[in-house]
Amino acid sequence: MLYWLTALSDGGDFFNLFRYITFRAGGAFMTALLFGFLFGPPLINVLRRRQGKGQPIREDGPENHFEKAGTPTMGGLLIVGALLTSTLLWARLDNPFVWLVLFVTMSFAAIGFADDYAKVRKQTTAGVPGKVRLLLGFVISGVAAWWATMYHPEALQYRLALPVFKDTLINLGYLFIPFAIIVIVGAANAVNLTDGLDGLAIMPVMIAAGTLGVIAYAVGRVDFTEYLDVHYVPGTGEVLIFTAGLFGGGLGFLWYNAPPAAVFMGDTGSLALGGALGAIAVATKHEIVLAIVGGLFVVEALSVIIQVLYFKRTGKRVFLMAPIHHHYEKKGWAEPQIVIRFWIISLILAMVGLATLKVR
Repeated sequence: MLYWLTALSDGGDFFNLFRYITFRAGGAFMTALLFGFLFGPPLINVLRRRQGKGQPIREDGPENHFEKAGTPTMGGLLIVGALLTSTLLWARLDNPFVWLVLFVTMSFAAIGFADDYAKVRKQTTAGVPGKVRLLLGFVISGVAAWWATMYHPEALQYRLALPVFKDTLINLGYLFIPFAIIVIVGAANAVNLTDGLDGLAIMPVMIAAGTLGVIAYAVGRVDFTEYLDVHYVPGTGEVLIFTAGLFGGGLGFLWYNAPPAAVFMGDTGSLALGGALGAIAVATKHEIVLAIVGGLFVVEALSVIIQVLYFKRTGKRVFLMAPIHHHYEKKGWAEPQIVIRFWIISLILAMVGLATLKVR
């Protein structure tokens, strides 16, 4: 919205700053951060009053989790609100990729909100049926996949770009749509599975979003793509503003989610943020790089899949408990120890993902 202030510029005054994506990204970050600090306490108070007993605690979970009983959920509303406000304020609203990631984020947030609401109202860990959530996720992701494809350059449409191999494009044809759907739905559910300890999910999401924001900015500039030998996707640079808002909103939320958490993200936040990461990866043609940058989420999801399949086949468990962060809790690791070590792993993976921009 503020971008239109450039109409008042003669090219050398203050209003000219609004032409620059980096300046507006900084504005989006600060806006989202201030939103989190200003609206965090009143939102938490409202959630605490309305929810009563807070988020239901799994009876088969780690014993120390019962100490968290009464903590309100749906804190993802704070992140989504900060993200939406900052993006609408600072991004160019004529950019299709901005609306694409907002559509996916808000749609998955709605699914997560319905799930959280059902859990709190019924005081059970079973919310909206999994098949319903999955079906809705597929529909939303299908729309997003088609949307992204329509705005990709013709040379990149329906094609999968491989990191490191600069001239390699795999033409998937119409199979690209189901592939992109899996990327978005998979990312949403992987982040959802990771959100099991105070502060565990939000920092890796912020790290991944920051990394994808840099990638979006790079592939949206023809001079950068020529230097880095990556595929040029016009318009994706504006996504940096979205990721800056996500980073600022994430920090604002982490202030209240740091151990001991005053509020949980809930499915409202985890599904929305995971879906956003998947949508950005599809928009920028960096779906495989997302698997590297978000490697922690991949491992968390795989640990659940492996546990379920192995148990059905043998009646035994590979991990003491899945997702894998609960395995380490069962082994006696302290919660902050697990969280901080997982943050470190996320940062390392982000650096590896960024390196793919230059290693060709």
